[in-house]
Amino acid sequence: MRLEPRALLGWTIIAVAGAVAAAAPWIATHDPTQTGVMFLRGPSAVHLLGTDELGRDIFSRLVFGARTSLAIGFGASIVATVLGVPIGLMAGYVGGRLDLALVQLIDLFIALPSLVLALIITAMVGPSMQNLVLILGFVMWPTVARLVRGQALAVRTSVFVEAAVAVGGTSTWIIQRHIWPNIRRVVAAQFAITVAFAIFTSASLSFLGLGIPPPTPDWGGMVRGGFSYLALNPVMSLAPGAAVAASVLGFYLVGSSGEER
Repeated sequence: MRLEPRALLGWTIIAVAGAVAAAAPWIATHDPTQTGVMFLRGPSAVHLLGTDELGRDIFSRLVFGARTSLAIGFGASIVATVLGVPIGLMAGYVGGRLDLALVQLIDLFIALPSLVLALIITAMVGPSMQNLVLILGFVMWPTVARLVRGQALAVRTSVFVEAAVAVGGTSTWIIQRHIWPNIRRVVAAQFAITVAFAIFTSASLSFLGLGIPPPTPDWGGMVRGGFSYLALNPVMSLAPGAAVAASVLGFYLVGSSGEER
């Protein structure tokens, strides 16, 4: 199967980010949490991207930050998918009052700005990687549920589903046999888009001071830390900012190309 150019670009970005995250201990040139006396130094042979305000190696923190961002992105997308798919299937296939109630619930959550909701919940429970994964998954499941509901509604009216109902097929069997196989590709595409959204939102929370607590390397936290030192060493913010942008772009390209197939 030949990939279209944007999907190929997306998969290439994801592969590079995944390889960097997996090989972080071997790629990093320094301990990402170790401080030093060489503050705010520019790129050099010793520190490839320079050092931050605490003397930590920016390149090493950038590499290990890939692990943090990808873990949050995938974890949150898994939570959103596990919550959203069953709810969307029930709403789309069962219909009736259950559909009406679930749609109202979904619309209520979607009406709330995701970043604001995540900010409020994070401020209440405190920032940590586990909390961020659960919070981001919680604020993103309605989007998954709405997509799945729409797909299930479309498949439910198909001739093969009506035939399965006519011969006495149970709802569970019909969903497993006919509904899910026809929507799983779209769900997979939405999974990639959800990863992109989770990475971006996590970085936004870190930039606002409610992300991964230091000294854990985190791209959003690095952007925040370097924002006050742009004139001295712009790489402090530009490098992690570019990493966030590239990762979000990669997952979005893969997801959007999958949805249109």
